[in-house]
Amino acid sequence: MNILLEFFVVTFRVLWAFVLAAAKWLVRPKEKSVAGQVCLITGAGSGLGRLFALEFARRRALLVLWDINTQSNEETAGMVQHIYREIAGDGEKDVLPHCNLQVYTYTCDVGKRENVYLTAERVRKEVGEVSVLVNNAGVVSGHHLLECPDELIERTMMVNCHAHFWTTKAFLPKMLEMNHGHIVTVASSLGLFSTAGVEDYCASKFGAVGFHESLSHELKAAEKDGIKTTLVCPYLVDTGMFRGCRIRKEIEPFLPPLKPEYCVKQAMRAILTDQPMICTPRLMYMVTFMKSILPFEAVVCMYRFLGADKCMYPFIAQRKQATNNNEAKNGI
Repeated sequence: MNILLEFFVVTFRVLWAFVLAAAKWLVRPKEKSVAGQVCLITGAGSGLGRLFALEFARRRALLVLWDINTQSNEETAGMVQHIYREIAGDGEKDVLPHCNLQVYTYTCDVGKRENVYLTAERVRKEVGEVSVLVNNAGVVSGHHLLECPDELIERTMMVNCHAHFWTTKAFLPKMLEMNHGHIVTVASSLGLFSTAGVEDYCASKFGAVGFHESLSHELKAAEKDGIKTTLVCPYLVDTGMFRGCRIRKEIEPFLPPLKPEYCVKQAMRAILTDQPMICTPRLMYMVTFMKSILPFEAVVCMYRFLGADKCMYPFIAQRKQATNNNEAKNGI
């Protein structure tokens, strides 16, 4: 095709993409069904992972829950089973004539590659092939860079970033063979723009975002349109993970920490409508855009005005105090 003609075709397709995106704001797309599909969630024992599990259970997915904490993972499984019993009690069994709603739990440290691969093999043998993979597990060290032990930095990178490689390599081959599946990356707004004091966390989330975007492009290049991807980048979520984090007190009422339930509801809507990316709240889109076009000094001025430049310092101070108290109790 003549390059000039191709340029006009590409321009039309780009404009049409804007039209379709605008239409989705006006007319809510129909949510797809995940009933009977195997959904694996990492970090399912608490926080967003637990809430994702409950939401997928309400939609009659077969749940596979991974967490390093066996007890909390089993607690999540108990909540899922309660939802399944409610579904069965409402006479909705006929929705899945060939499947029993079940939940499977596995204790897995996703920061250890061999542990991921061995557990994935168990899942394939005991449950079946995974259709929906939710990479949710995450950790934060809570130390300034020069005070953070190297082991904690490595741990943050392994769990928050490297684990996405291992889980995807474990389950993507069958998705490619079937040209069916969905990979969800739960990242963070700190994977799109950064702040002081959490270098390891920001680096791990930037890595997760980069991995997800490259994977999405690879699937498009391979023309595997049956495999969907969704990147979830929420603002600060009130799960206790960043307890103590504060922006400027005059601004905080307009940008409070997100309720976990709201965050997951928004993410589920994006996943079930095959939305490629969801930032919550929508203001995060604007912040990301401004960070991309403004001079660095202008960004610094905005951070200082919002109190975002040192917003993690109270959180880090609390973590340090808690560590000192534990050491004092243990006589260290």
